Amino acid sequence: MPELPPSAEHTSDTAPSAHHGAALLDGSATGTEPGLAHLASDSITGLIDAVETAGHRPERRHRWALPLRLGASALMLGILYTRFPDFEWSEVAPEWSTATIFWLLGAALMMAAGIVLSAIRWQQVLRAMDIPSTLRFLVPLYFAGQFVSNVLPTTIGGDVLRVSRLSRSNGDSAASFASVVLERLTGWLVLPVITFFGLVINPPLRNLGQATVLALTVGMATLFALIAILLIADNARLGGRFAQKEGWRRFVGAVHLGVSKLRTHPWETLGIILAGLVYQLALCVSALMVAAGLGFGWLGITALLAFYPAVLIVQVLPIGIAGLGVREGAFVLFLTPLGVPAEQAVALGLVLYGLNLVVSLVGAPAFAVGGRVRQTAQ
Repeated sequence: MPELPPSAEHTSDTAPSAHHGAALLDGSATGTEPGLAHLASDSITGLIDAVETAGHRPERRHRWALPLRLGASALMLGILYTRFPDFEWSEVAPEWSTATIFWLLGAALMMAAGIVLSAIRWQQVLRAMDIPSTLRFLVPLYFAGQFVSNVLPTTIGGDVLRVSRLSRSNGDSAASFASVVLERLTGWLVLPVITFFGLVINPPLRNLGQATVLALTVGMATLFALIAILLIADNARLGGRFAQKEGWRRFVGAVHLGVSKLRTHPWETLGIILAGLVYQLALCVSALMVAAGLGFGWLGITALLAFYPAVLIVQVLPIGIAGLGVREGAFVLFLTPLGVPAEQAVALGLVLYGLNLVVSLVGAPAFAVGGRVRQTAQ
């Protein structure tokens, strides 16, 4: 699911010490540039170090970030409990059976396939930008990014890891940064489209009051915002003015150049969008599998097509930890009008979160090995 910043999704070997990374953040490393500018012009190495050494020497200013976000998630789950007086936490746990295990296993495999599809989308972006790489290199790197984003106690994220290690393989940190930004943006473009499609093919879903209005609002706001970002990045007077700059501005310019190349490669761009569409559909299918395992597979795929993209969008808000609490609240809002009990709606969010953690663990070896060995794209 989408991530720049704090994974900048947003989703990160030889790096400076954690102390140096902290100094770069506030600009004290040189005293000549703002902290953010120095981070960017230094190929984000100071920021990367906080990911690569997560848990060893945490920055003082971020020491309380994780506890606060965990507290926010617990608070939101508590609010859900108080909003539904008859809510029974005992009903959240699935009734285990052979069928449940098979459904959840299938959902996990679908999530893993989705990560591979995301790596394919990233490869297509890189090809359109004339900096090709192989899936043999990108797939483990994408899994490593997922591990950082979803498992490690870091507030930075896996996209930073991907930028770092890709730039070490191709020597172009600005273009690597742009490829990750564009991979994320093109993936998000299809989410509102899926919502609109689900509402069109299932008319009763258009009459669910607050749920329908929120899904449409989230979808339209996201679509307009992404189109505006891409237009600004493509504009020669806005994004283009940074194309030949140095320091942090060259990263903005690289996004401009990347958008320009996508515009001149329509077939590659179409392939990128289609890969993003297949990926998001895979997530919807995995959610339907979890729903079937929890006993309400009767919900149907069209309801998830209409509402799950909105859940995926709102869960990236920087509230709580990994969307915990926000995601479950969104499911309650969207699914209870369809007759799904609040307990099962919360269970759907929690199980999807748990499966995502399990699948992300596959990236642990790639993260550990990649941090010690300089990787090169073949």
